[in-house]
Amino acid sequence: MPIIKILPHPEYCPQGAEISAPAGTSICEAMLDNQINIEHACEMSCACTTCHVIVREGFASLNEVDENEEDMLDRAWGLEPTSRLSCQAILAQKDVLVEIPKYSINHAKETH
Repeated sequence: MPIIKILPHPEYCPQGAEISAPAGTSICEAMLDNQINIEHACEMSCACTTCHVIVREGFASLNEVDENEEDMLDRAWGLEPTSRLSCQAILAQKDVLVEIPKYSINHAKETH
């Protein structure tokens, strides 16, 4: 089972985290299943950028970015070449290291 290492984020996981999830799981689902309550305002339908993450290691092991995700990522705060929407980034067999950006374009956080 691949391991997702999450760098410290002041709100979602101040100490950082290391979680595991089965291959075929999205990074967003894995975080939510492990009480890392990353924003996901569109309920993981690739219609917003609130679950934006930067994949620092293991980017090539994830599924390919499709056109819809690329279009949404263009709106993300702090976009980098290895940015993904965590709801669309599906784990394979390799470990990944992700960073949750400090800011989101979401003006009103919702409790899910």
